[in-house]
Amino acid sequence: MMRVTIARHHFYFHPSEVEQVMSGVTPEPVTGSSVDIGGVRYPLMQVGAALTRQDRRDFNAGEVERAMQALGFPLHSTTAG
Repeated sequence: MMRVTIARHHFYFHPSEVEQVMSGVTPEPVTGSSVDIGGVRYPLMQVGAALTRQDRRDFNAGEVERAMQALGFPLHSTTAG
């Protein structure tokens, strides 16, 4: 279990909890940074909103990115190469 901070609130997540919350969720189109959860690529903001039930205006992608990285999920940047 890992403590993460998103939208100035502390949350305790285990990777399997994140996978459970996101299973069955249809991913939105990826237009920015994203994360692979259970073999599906989700936009960071969609994951943050689903996990925290906070309004997307209350947090930023960087907060979710740090949380997902700490939990060991693969991240994908928007940088074109």
